[in-house]
Amino acid sequence: MSKIAIIKTGGKQYKVQVGDVLKVEKLDIEDGKTAKLDTLLIADGADLEIGHPSLGEKVEAEVLASGKGKKVTVVKYKNKTRYKKTVGHRQHFTELKVAKIA
Repeated sequence: MSKIAIIKTGGKQYKVQVGDVLKVEKLDIEDGKTAKLDTLLIADGADLEIGHPSLGEKVEAEVLASGKGKKVTVVKYKNKTRYKKTVGHRQHFTELKVAKIA
């Protein structure tokens, strides 16, 4: 069994292994560079390291791409008052590939 880590970025937590590709909230790092991510937990078989509150930056990931996600349409409507409002939103993301778990 390979190492598993729980990382925290963008206000969310992700369970990752070496080789995983994931989309996270936008990070200000150029494509091709490596990012060090805040690690909350590392599990390797029976061994378990838990941070109080974190273990530091023990997971390294390569930045594959940055971009915008699919468009989400939000419609607000109130009947009998002639009110309708449509708004679109595209969330920025960074795509990461986990390279190493220390």
